[in-house]
This record gives sequence, structure tokens and C-alpha cells, in this order.
Amino acid sequence: MEMGSHEITATTRKELEIKSVTASMADSKEDLENRKVKTKQNDESREASGIRSSPCFDEKDLRLKTEETNDGKEVNTEDNNYVAEQSAEESEPMTDTSPISQCVSTDISKMMPELALVLIGDTNSIEVGPENLLLDHDTQINVGQFSSRLYDLCGRKISVINLLGLKETEKFPVNQGIHAFLLLVPNGRHNSRYTLGLQWLETSFGKSSLSYLLTVVTHRSDENSESALTELKANSSFNEKRCHTCTRSMKDGSEIIDLLEKIDVMVSENDPQVLLVDYNSELVDDENKDQKEDLKHNPYKEEQTDPLAPQQNQTANDVEESAAETGVRAKAANEPGVENSEKKNSKSLGEKSKIKTSAPADSSKKGTFVMDMSGKIYEQPVKISQEINRKNQYQRETETLFSRLHLQDKVQQNLSLADFLKMSPPVKQDHETSEKDLAHTFLQRLMMLDYRAIYIPVKQEKSKPVSESNTVDTDDDDFDALFSTSKDTDDIKHIHIHPMDVQMAVYHCSDSFLKQNMITKLSQCQYALPLLVPDPVTMDIECPLWIFRQIIKTWKITQSKDDSNIVTMKNMPICKAQTPMVSFFRLGSLSVSKSQLMNTLINERHSTFFHRNCPGSTKSRHLMDGVAEIAWYCPAGKPNDAFTDCTAFCNLHGDALLVEKQRDILTEKSSVNVVLVPTLEKSDKNTTVITSLYKSQKPLIILVGDNDCDAVPIKQGKYKMGLKDKSQSDVSEELKRIIVGILSGPHQSFQLETMADVSGIRVDEDDTVCQKGKSAAAKIVKLFQGMDISKIKDQFLPCQGELWHNWCKINRELYHLKGNNEEEKCKKEENLIRIPRDQCAASCSELMKLFIENLSSLTTTEKQYFLKWTQILIDALSTDDLSSILQSYDEKWSEVLALKKKHDKSDLLQIKQSELEEMSKKLQSATFGLEHIFREMGQIYEAQKVTNMVQTDWSKFPELAAELMISGHPMELMDGDAGYVPLTWISSLLDEVVRKLGDQRVFVLSVLGVQSSGKSTMLNAMFGLQFAVSAVRCTKGAFMQLVRLSEEMKEDFQFHYVLVVDTEGLRALELAGNTTLHRDNEMATFVVGLGNMTLINIFGENPADVQDVLQIVVQAFMRMKQVQLSPSCVFVHQNVSDVASAEKNMDGKRRLQEKLDQMTQLAAKEEVCDAECFSDVIAFDVQKDVKYFAQLWEGSPPMAPPNPGYSESVQELKKIILSKASQSAGINLSHFKTKIQDLWNALMNENFVFSFKNTLEIAVYRKLEVQYGNWTWALRSNLLTIENQLYTRIESGGIDKVEISYINKEMRKTYEEIKENMTTYFEDDRDKVQWRGRFEQKSRSFMMNR
Repeated sequence: MEMGSHEITATTRKELEIKSVTASMADSKEDLENRKVKTKQNDESREASGIRSSPCFDEKDLRLKTEETNDGKEVNTEDNNYVAEQSAEESEPMTDTSPISQCVSTDISKMMPELALVLIGDTNSIEVGPENLLLDHDTQINVGQFSSRLYDLCGRKISVINLLGLKETEKFPVNQGIHAFLLLVPNGRHNSRYTLGLQWLETSFGKSSLSYLLTVVTHRSDENSESALTELKANSSFNEKRCHTCTRSMKDGSEIIDLLEKIDVMVSENDPQVLLVDYNSELVDDENKDQKEDLKHNPYKEEQTDPLAPQQNQTANDVEESAAETGVRAKAANEPGVENSEKKNSKSLGEKSKIKTSAPADSSKKGTFVMDMSGKIYEQPVKISQEINRKNQYQRETETLFSRLHLQDKVQQNLSLADFLKMSPPVKQDHETSEKDLAHTFLQRLMMLDYRAIYIPVKQEKSKPVSESNTVDTDDDDFDALFSTSKDTDDIKHIHIHPMDVQMAVYHCSDSFLKQNMITKLSQCQYALPLLVPDPVTMDIECPLWIFRQIIKTWKITQSKDDSNIVTMKNMPICKAQTPMVSFFRLGSLSVSKSQLMNTLINERHSTFFHRNCPGSTKSRHLMDGVAEIAWYCPAGKPNDAFTDCTAFCNLHGDALLVEKQRDILTEKSSVNVVLVPTLEKSDKNTTVITSLYKSQKPLIILVGDNDCDAVPIKQGKYKMGLKDKSQSDVSEELKRIIVGILSGPHQSFQLETMADVSGIRVDEDDTVCQKGKSAAAKIVKLFQGMDISKIKDQFLPCQGELWHNWCKINRELYHLKGNNEEEKCKKEENLIRIPRDQCAASCSELMKLFIENLSSLTTTEKQYFLKWTQILIDALSTDDLSSILQSYDEKWSEVLALKKKHDKSDLLQIKQSELEEMSKKLQSATFGLEHIFREMGQIYEAQKVTNMVQTDWSKFPELAAELMISGHPMELMDGDAGYVPLTWISSLLDEVVRKLGDQRVFVLSVLGVQSSGKSTMLNAMFGLQFAVSAVRCTKGAFMQLVRLSEEMKEDFQFHYVLVVDTEGLRALELAGNTTLHRDNEMATFVVGLGNMTLINIFGENPADVQDVLQIVVQAFMRMKQVQLSPSCVFVHQNVSDVASAEKNMDGKRRLQEKLDQMTQLAAKEEVCDAECFSDVIAFDVQKDVKYFAQLWEGSPPMAPPNPGYSESVQELKKIILSKASQSAGINLSHFKTKIQDLWNALMNENFVFSFKNTLEIAVYRKLEVQYGNWTWALRSNLLTIENQLYTRIESGGIDKVEISYINKEMRKTYEEIKENMTTYFEDDRDKVQWRGRFEQKSRSFMMNR
């Protein structure tokens, strides 16, 4: 119940409900009068027997005092009776004239509670709602701790106080006489909840309170709890006479009647029948009978004073306005010198003002005195007053913190991912930042994977210059100043904001998608992540499960088998991973840093958990107390791994004594508990917590600050170790040994997803909008649950499979038909028409119907959740299957290697190799993601449009995709599986973007490089994008994503957007051969031709692979004269560790320039072009456009954080890009669409150059073709000579018949000479050897077909 004024309206009366389980109340006046008499008799009977009525309810106008409270906030209106009555009279009269309403309005003041019942235990043991007879509320939202209601139950007045789930027992809300504690325990968890409830009750209300306990086992309607009672009887403390079972809904009247009868029996057996509790949660001792009697007969002594009349010798106590929200009704002041006042406050009821007042000097009470609007003075208990002041102080500090960071406007209107998914000026490294820019700088640097984002230096306010004084300081004055502890106020240094306060402030001010991105980046930087977070305003505990959904961890497990170690790789979403969890707590204050000790267990070279010795740390940490952070140790499968399996480490910040809820959750979820205490004594305040942990079944390690003992096993699973006079490394090694030993045996596993089942906390994924997106995504994923993932695309996405691939193949062939074969041409054209029809017939899969329906109907935020959840659920599904395939592949490969070592030439080796090849193909076909669903959208649209069968449902596809592209979602530009650009779909998509944004100018930035060279990682770090990154071939084809320029940059550029094009890696090993050579050259030409600038990404210092591709690109550009192109490029060498690489590679740069120029000249000669150097075709300055990047990781993965030098290199490259882009006008989106069409059609017409590795090969091949022409001409010439000779002889009648053997004999000499010339030719020039077999075969064919 809450002290002070409270807004009361006529609707308060409507909230009062009266339940009757036996029968409806009579509507006659006679029945009503009979009830009044019965009520009076009951009251007299109770008074005679000494049973105390609940002081929560006063006889005086009870209808205005039955209130509900939420979240532990108590409401009281007794202090405003007059004002409430006045307001009620002025308000509109109630129209309900039912007997129940009459009873409430006319006779409720006569009712007194016969029983005061307190509900304790698990909140999950009861279903709260209007049908619940024991705890009825309009909605579940209105149910909270300390909520109190008065019921007319079975003709009796029952006061029910709800303390379900209550943890902080120090703040029992009211002076209360209690008849019974009802311990509610849910069936199935009855043993643990019964034990915990018993401990809680004894701790909170003393051992004598156990006499007033009645256990209620609740169960669902389809369950039976008899077995639960049988199990509970095994507890020595359990009293089977004082137990009851009922359904969780509590709507069965007979069950409630039985419960009340058992309560009556228990009350009659108890002596005294009422347990008295004062406002400080302390039991009233039997010895203090005066106080007991005082509470029994006069629970609220009230005196009034004139607030305007000053009292003598009073002490001033400021009363905070927010006390009404967190306080309870205090005991009335009863002190001399306090006068009554007849004044009635005429202020409006909506005001919640408090009047500062004072207490008499001779008051023996210690507390804060507050006065409400009616003039009544109440003393607030010291503990409650201190708690209120603490909370108010915390709120003020929170507001100050957000204000200093300029985030005060973002608490309600959160920062979004769109605020940072834009092109901003490069972040200055090691540059001091002002406090107002601190939050944005932190996020920007975090987005580019700079783990130093947490250590940003802050500009210090300049102190005032010290004015010179004319006084002469003596040596003694200087000496005194040396030992002085006082400070000049002008010299006091401004305390900067704690780094973790910056992180948590940004976290609290971000929407769920920015939070998820932020936490994913923190995980990549190898930092701990928030698991339990107190809300800075409401102090409710939240588990942000959603933010972990994008995090995927990879580790290797080493297992011994047959005297050998088998290393198994695991790759899975961290939410799904089942790992042991080691939780660390601190009880009290220690000189040892708990977080720093944990870092030595996980990663000695990196501060996973921020600790007191980190740069920028201060004592003024504000938002981290009560936060539980979690991090995972991922082994690399090496002998020096600290732990052999993935292990979670959880760190509860602050004093665990003060954050009981978080402590209880972690101790329940953990596999091992590690507790740090300053001392270990029975009389210490930590004893209760230590005892509870010691008695539990969980392994426990106690680290004692003032003890120097070695690690001692007290009993099985319980250890004690001293910290005194020990180095941190020694403690770490010993602690590591103990934990490894414990985890090597049976232990409890932890899974993040199980946090959603923890009661008493809020889970962010429970939000309605998130659940709606998840539900829609789950319906889609459910369609292919249990299927082989390699078959999903064939069944649910048929348009992009064999049909589409055949269409692409036939269309390519049409561009390169030889001769005038009209029949073949017509056949291919017919197939090009037939295939789209087949696609239309197969395009009605349930998956696509659901997907399009959700994209069309969901709101913007719901759609974002839907797409995220779809990708998350698909990834989780494919991860399981891929892991299984990889495991089988590894085992089969091991078998093949073993057979090869034995030099086994049997059929078994061939069989195993064939099986291995099949697994390899299955592995390649098992990739499935959201991009394949969007690809199917495009294929359906193309098929419908080509066949002129566009329906309304399909015509909106480009619009749906355009909305996503504008919001920052990447769209596929080139199909990675077919190696083809769907021009119809891409053109319609860009048309929709133009329609929505206007024909904006964009700067096209593309990237090209060999496989796994870090292209996508570089783009993600540079622009904060989320292209997929992996060690496998993650990006297939080409994807485009729009990035808008920030407002501050638009003035300096001629375009407003950057279109980023990411491509798959070149020279993929799994696609080795002539096919991938043609594909890579074609894609490289397309990507470089599209971009205003192309980043040529090279892994290491050798550009050989890429320079070969560039030669083909240059020659292709020369051949495609009809396409107007003006590309430029920048070379980026990644993973170069030498800081002097740029200077040392000057000679390498020169050779690169010479090589590119030489090949350009050769290509120009072949294509009859006037280009003389590489830069004539592709803009390139070897002095400025070659950059060297540091290696990505600072150490060995998977525990290595990103190298800060990498993010610095990214920023330098960004400066170069912006500098060049400022000189470019970009390209209109409509022009870009036309450029795609022209460039792709030109590529389709050009087939010759793409089959070669480089320009030199083209030149050599052409020389070989000339030589082959000479050889065939020699054969033809010899054959013509033989033919002329035979013709003469035939005419002269010399021969009648010519045998083929004669011709062969005559030509053999010439043929042998040509074969010898061919051998010499190929042996003299190794560059031609690759074509030797082909030309020798052509020569033999010529001889056979002559």
C-alpha cells in the first residue's frame, strides 16, 4: 500500500469485485439486512476470541481503500478519505443497480476481514484472471507483489495479500496481522519450490511463521497431484494435515471451500491465532505485549498538524516526490507538539504533491516524516526512506548520464540501425572525443570491428588558469602543500564517464535491431555480452535473448579414440549450443578483481570482461551493477587449449548480496559456482548465501580474500582456496585445474534459449511484434522440417533449379550459333519459351505463398522481425545438417587417406573416392538461405512476364523487393549458381526503386578478389553492412546494397547514395577447371565494368591471380567497344603484417605496373586499339592506389579479437574512396539499369576471351591457330598434288581404280613431317603445351575425314 495522496475517481468503485462461490447474493433488502447482522456477529465473535482483523482495511469508507498495486508499488488512499468522498460525490453516479453493486455502495463500510491470507511461492503456480476465486484481477498486468484485495468469499471477508515471487523481504509493505501463509508450489517442481519457499518464509518472517504455513500444490486441469503429495511427505518438515491441492485456475468453488476449511482448522490450532508483523518486516515479539495490543486495537494512530505552523526544535527531512511510487504507508506520527488541523485540501485529485515537514526534536522515531494533502503526518521507516532516497538518487544519476552523452531524447525514441547504416565521415583514430559525441563514436568504431571503441579518450574540460598572487610562498608553505590532502576546487579534475556506462547507455537507447547488431559486433571483438540487464528506470530484470540470435560460434573438440586424438569441428548459433556454464559472484568488497581473474581463464591477452584496471576505468560506474555478462571459451583443438569443449563463463557485476534475483537465476542455471568473499566466518553477513550454495548439489568453489590456504576439497564438488599473498597466475592455474576436473565428470549443461523459461524476468523476444515475426517465420520453416536440406530447393524452389539453369545454357548458345542452322535456332527459341511456362506451372509452392503473404501484410517492424527470424531459423536448420555432412565427409576422407597410405590399389579405394565425391557435391548443394527465396521471387516474376501471364500477385514482387532494398537489405544482382543476370527482374526492381526514391545519382563501388580474401569483411567494417562472412564460399554471385550518405556529407558530393556490389571469390577450388575460368573472367568483367570504382582485394603481397584476371578484363573492354565504360580500381593487399610493406614493395609496384602495361599493349595490338598502358583502360595510379592492410585477427582464432590495425586500414581506405568519389558525378539509377543490360548483353556476345587465363594466352593461342592453318594447308596442298597426278593418270588410262591405301602411302611422308614439326613447336614453347593434345587430335581428324 502506498502512502500519501493518490488519484481516486468513481471508476475505483467499479474495480471492487465481490466473489461468491456458494450462491449468488440475494437481491432483496431483507437478505441484505441479514448479511449485515451476520457480518456484525462475526466481527464481535472475532474480537471476543482475540483474533485481530487486518489493519490494511479501515471500517471508515472501505470502498475507497481496496486498491491494487503493481511491481511491488503499494497504493494507499486512507489518508485522503475526505478528499476521496468529496470527489466521489462530485463524480457521475454509477448506473449499476444490481444487488452486488448495492452491497458495495451501501454496506461495504460495515465489512471487516475475517482472515488475512498471504500468498507466497512461485508465480507460475497460479493462473491469474477474473475467474480466479482467490486472486481475481481484471487483467494479469494488474497483478503485482504487495497487491492486496478484500473479498466477500463464501459469505466471509477475506483479505488476500499477494507476495508471489517476492525476493526483497526487507520491505514488507504494511503493518499486518497474518492468519495463514499459503505456499503455492506447481506440480512437477513441487520438491524444489517447497524447499525454497520454506527457506524464504523462515528467513523473511522467522521460524515461528512456519506454524502459520499451509502448502497448496497446484496443477493443470488435466493433471493429478496425488503423487506430488506423496513425494512431499518424505520431507520431515511437511505437515500432511496442512496441505491442499487445487487447479492453477482456482475457479472451482468446492476446492476453495475445502481450502478455507483447512485454514480455519489451522487458525484454531495456532496460539496465538494471528502472526503480527510491523512495518520493518520484523516479527512482534510476544514479550512486547504493549506494542501488540496497540497494534491490535489501534493500528493507525493519526494526528494532524498545520503545515504552515512552524514547530520548534524540528529536524528537516526532504521528502522526494517519487516516494509515492515506491513507498508504503508509514506508521502515523504520535508525537507531542503536533496539532490537529481542520483544514481540508481543495486541490484537484490529479495532483500528487508532497509537503516538506519536520518532526519534533524529542521524537524517538528515526525516519522521514511526510505530510499528505489532508495535512496528516506519517513517519516513513528508515529502511524504506533510505530505499526511496537510493532509488531517487539512482534515477537522477541515470538522467545525468544520459544527458552528458546527449542521449536523453533517445530513451523513448530509440536509436535505430538506419542511423548507422549510412556513409559517414571516417572516424579519427586515437582522437579525443567530446562527451556529446562519445556514444556515436563508440558505435561507429564498434561497427568497424575496432575493439578499442570501449577505450575512447575523452576531451577534458580545461581548468581555470591559476591567477598569480603577490604573496611570497616560503619553503615551509611548499612543504606543507606537499603533504596536504585538500584540493582547490578549481583544480578538481572532471570525472569522465565509465566506458561500460557508455556501452550500456547506448544499449538502453537502441532499438532491438541495433542492439542485435551491436552485440554481434561485441562478440566478434571477443567481449562479454549482457545476459541479465536491470532496466535503468523500472529496475525490472530483462534477458535480451534476441540480441544473441545472429551470433555463431565455431570451435573444435578433441577426443581420444584408439590411442589417437580425433578433432571434431562444431559450428552453430550460440543460442542453440549446450555448454557448461561457470558463474562468478562477489559477496562484499575485495581487493582482487573478479573480472580480471576471469579473463585469465578465457583469454590472457584480451580483456573479455572489463575490469577495474582497464584504461578509462573509474569508480563512478553506474549502469553495470546487477548486470550479468556472459562469454564463451571456444577451443581450437590444440594441446594448449584451456578447456576441451566450449564453455560459458558468466560474471555478475556488483555485490551479489544486493542483487538476489540475478544471483538466484545464475546459481540455478550454472554448472559450477565460483564465489569470491573477503572473509569466511559464520557470523559474517555472507553466511546465508554461502550456506545455501554449499547445501545445493551444484559444485562450489569459494575464493577467500583474507586466507592464504591452498585449494582444499572440503567434500565432493566443494572447494575452498585462499587468495592472500598469491599471484593471479597461480590462482588462475589452480582454478582452471579445479574447473576442468569438475567439468570432466557429469555436470549440468546450459543453453541460452532456456532463459526464456525463467520466471520473474522479462525476455525481449516475448514482445508482441517479435513474436508475430517469429510465428510467421516458423510456419515457413515448418514446411521443410525433417527434410534433407539438399532437397529443399528442388521441392520448394523449383523455378531456380534445373529449369532456370537450362534456360541460361540455351540462351548462351543462341548468342554463339555457328553457320546458318535455322532449324537448331528455332528449336532453342522454342525451348526458351517453353521453360518459362514450366516455371509458371511449378511456381505455386506453399513456401512462396506464405513468404509473399507475410511481406505484403506485415508492418515494417514486423517485416524486419519476420526476415530476421526466417534467416535465423533456416541457418539453425542448415547448420545441423551441414555439421552432419561435414562430419561424414571428414570420416570418409580419413578412410581414403588411410587406404592411400597402404598403397591400396583395390576397388575399395575407388569406391571410397566415389563416395567422397558424392558427399562433396551434397555439401555444395546443401547451402540454403534467405537469398534463395528472393531468387525464387525473381524467377517467378520473370517467368510470368516473359509468358505475358503477369497476375496481380506476382506483379507486386518488384515493389516488395524495392522496399527492402531501400531499407538496406542486400539484393542479388547475379545468380551465383547459374552465373547469370536475370535482366527482367533486375530492371523491374530498379524501376521500383526509382519510383520510390526518384532517379537518384549513385556511386557504384564494387569489390573483386580471390576466394576467402576478406572482401565481405572489409565492406562490413567500412560501412557497417552485414554481408555474410565465412571461411567457406559464403557469397555466391553478386549482391548490391544501397548505402545513403549522411546529411553532413551530402553537400560535398554530387550523389546521395553509394551502391555497394559484393561478389563471390575468384579461383574457387571447388569449381576448378575451364568452367570456373570462364565464369570468373566473365564475372570480373561485369563487376569492374559496372563500378565507378572497384576494390581489387588481394590476400598477401602477390597479385598474380588477380592480375591475370585484370588482363582478361582489359581485353574484354577493348572488344566491347559499343559499351561506354570508365572504371577505376584500387589494389588492397590484406594480411600483410610488415609495417614497412608499402616502402619495401616499391619494386613490386613497379613490376606490377610494367606487367599490366605490357599486357595492355599486347591486347591493344590484338584488338587493334590505341591503348598504351593499363590506366588508359582502367583508371589506376600505382603510387596512390595500392594499399596494405594488417592481418584481420590479433592472434589465433577462434578466441582472437580483431586487429585494431585492420580497422585503421579500413578507415584510411575509406578516405581514399571518398576522395575519389568527391570528383565523380556518379550515375543515375535509370542509367545504371541500362548499363547493366548493355554490359551483360555484350558479355553474352563475347565468348572468346573469357576462356583464357590472361592476355598472353590469347596471343599464344592465336599464333598457334596460324601455325595450325599452315600445317593443314601443307596437308591439303600435298593432297591436291596427289589428286592432280591421279587425275592425269586416269585420263591417260594408266589406272582404272584408286585404292585408299595408295593415297595414305603418298601422304604419309608429308604427315610425318608435319607431326615432327608439331612436336618441335610445342616442345620449344611451353606456353602452348596445354593445347598440344587438342591440335594433334584435330590433325588426326583432318587426315581421317579428308
